[in-house]
Amino acid sequence: MATQGLEWQRPSTGRRVRPLRGACLAVALGAALSGLAIPAVTGFPQASAAPGDAKPYDDKLMRLAEILGAVHYLRELCSANDGQLWRDKMKEILDTEGSSAIRRARLTRSFNQGYRSYRRTYVTCTPTAQSSIERFLAEGIQIGDGLVARSP
Repeated sequence: MATQGLEWQRPSTGRRVRPLRGACLAVALGAALSGLAIPAVTGFPQASAAPGDAKPYDDKLMRLAEILGAVHYLRELCSANDGQLWRDKMKEILDTEGSSAIRRARLTRSFNQGYRSYRRTYVTCTPTAQSSIERFLAEGIQIGDGLVARSP
């Protein structure tokens, strides 16, 4: 599978995030993501996109990929025991949206950007990291619901 570029290293563990609430949000975001039936993704400036690659929802989908990367890192950091849940959600998006190598690379880059930016910021689970997780999950659910509502 062409998802080798996704980062999934297990960071050092910290305090446990509220597992029930996090699990409920994961299920809700997963349900929103599983309903996506969108043909493609870019999210980067249109000048660099191949003709026909640009879709009206690209910016939102790229943001969703970045959120998944950040949540993947932060939930592991905070000992959520999600395993590869968030990386697997990203693989689902890649399988659905990655119609070309360029599109897959852009999605992967966005996921990794989210992952790396929080890896540089947090080395232990803090209350701020936990609140970031909750904000990201809420934003991801909102984006996912909006994308599902737009799909045919």
